[in-house]
Amino acid sequence: MDIQQAQRELLARLIPIYGEREAAQIGDLVMENITGKRKIDRLLNKDVMLSPFQTDIFHQYIFGLSKNQPVQYVLRESWFCGMKFYVDQHVLIPRPETEELVEWVTSESTDTPLSILDVGTGSGCIAISLKKKLPAATVHACDISPDALTVARRNAADLEADVDFQLMDILDSRQREYLPTLDLIVSNPPYIPLRDKSSMSPHVVEYEPHIALFVKDEDPVVFYQAIAQLGRERLSPTGALYAEIHEDLAGQVVAAFKKAGYQNIVVKQDMQGKDRMIKATM
Repeated sequence: MDIQQAQRELLARLIPIYGEREAAQIGDLVMENITGKRKIDRLLNKDVMLSPFQTDIFHQYIFGLSKNQPVQYVLRESWFCGMKFYVDQHVLIPRPETEELVEWVTSESTDTPLSILDVGTGSGCIAISLKKKLPAATVHACDISPDALTVARRNAADLEADVDFQLMDILDSRQREYLPTLDLIVSNPPYIPLRDKSSMSPHVVEYEPHIALFVKDEDPVVFYQAIAQLGRERLSPTGALYAEIHEDLAGQVVAAFKKAGYQNIVVKQDMQGKDRMIKATM
């Protein structure tokens, strides 16, 4: 099988599932991963035969994609802030909206010896990106999942980022007692109400970790309440808290921060014009 034949077979299998546009995007990612060649180079070398090893990988990828597995999990990689992160089903796939959160934090921060905590680190994408962009900072990151921390530590090693990862349940106030004084708290916590589950894509619901996605319908801002309290306990007087939020819960998150005593609260929209991020200071 040559590159052109592989591309055609891949699209024939993917278009019925994803539609032409998304299938083409996924196909490009898959073929670049297999061949190591960019699209223009694949076009110039379309008659080059895949090796037996590449052919085996090709069929493994098609098998996973045909079962609605997200392409990032199939390829075991996802790009975030210009860096390639290892991902598997123990962590959320990094999203562009979260890149916007990182950009907001770094645009308002100076590369000084800040102490930063990433709450619910998952793949480590926020913590590692902050360390790379603010190398003078001391970056801590926590997660309740040992498997997620294994992924995060792997990414930190691969990307040569010195981040202190800790196993922690942020809802347990006793565990928060061991954290240092912080200048910044950053988080993309679970914020999707369970009632939204039925309307979500099977790519997300069937494969991404529910512990990192969903919150109970009756208590959708529980993690923001815990993070707000953490800020009261650990933020320096000039410190700030940044978090990603559900577009429909901005009002409730603002109310939770106000109740916790935060005086200055800013809600920021993402590139799609949706309320997606919040900043709070005392």
